Amino acid sequence: MTANLAVLASGRGTNLQALIAAWEEGTLPVNMVGVVSNNPAAQALQRAAAHGIRAVVLEDKDYPSRQDYGEALVSLLKSWGSDLVALAGFMRLLDPVVSRAFPNRILNFHPALLPAFPGLHAQRQALEYGVRVSGCTVHLVDEGMDTGPILLQAAVPVLPDDTEDTLAARILKAEHRLYPQAVRLMATGRVQVRGRRVSFV
Repeated sequence: MTANLAVLASGRGTNLQALIAAWEEGTLPVNMVGVVSNNPAAQALQRAAAHGIRAVVLEDKDYPSRQDYGEALVSLLKSWGSDLVALAGFMRLLDPVVSRAFPNRILNFHPALLPAFPGLHAQRQALEYGVRVSGCTVHLVDEGMDTGPILLQAAVPVLPDDTEDTLAARILKAEHRLYPQAVRLMATGRVQVRGRRVSFV
C-alpha cells in the first residue's frame, strides 16, 4: 500500500522541490496528496501547482488559537487521506493535536545535528559556539520543538570563513539529499520506533 504524503511549507519550498523531484523520478513511492501553507505568498504553493499537486492556504489569522488551527489542519489532512506528513520549512510550531493525530508519522528536518542547536538560527548558534562540524537532522515530530526521535543525520564541515549564509547553503544541499531518503524509509514501512531509538528493517 502506497503512503499518502502531505507536505506543509511556509516559504521557498526547496525541500518540497527535492521531494517532488524524487517522486517524479519514481524513487519516492508515495501519493503526493497535497501541499498546505500558512503563508499565501509561499513559493512552495507555486512549486506544487506547477507539478499538478493540490495546494491549499490555511492561514493562522483565520483561527482564534493554535489548537483551533491544529484541528483545522488535521481535518484537512484527514480529508485527503494523508497518512504521512512532511514539514518542509513550515514556520509554525504544531499544536499537540496534530502530532497526536499522526503519531510517529510526521517528519521534519533541522539545520543542525540535534540535539545541538535546536530552535531558530541554528547556523548562527553553531558559528557562535565555534563547532567544526554541523549538519542536518531529519526527525519525527513530537509535542516539543526539535525533540522527536532522530531518523537520519548528515554532517557538514564548518569552514573558518563561513558566514550564516554560506553554512546554511552547504547544509541545505545535505537536506535535499537526506529528506527524500527519510521519507522513503517511512513510506516503505522500514522505520521502527521504540522510545527515542529508531531502527530500520
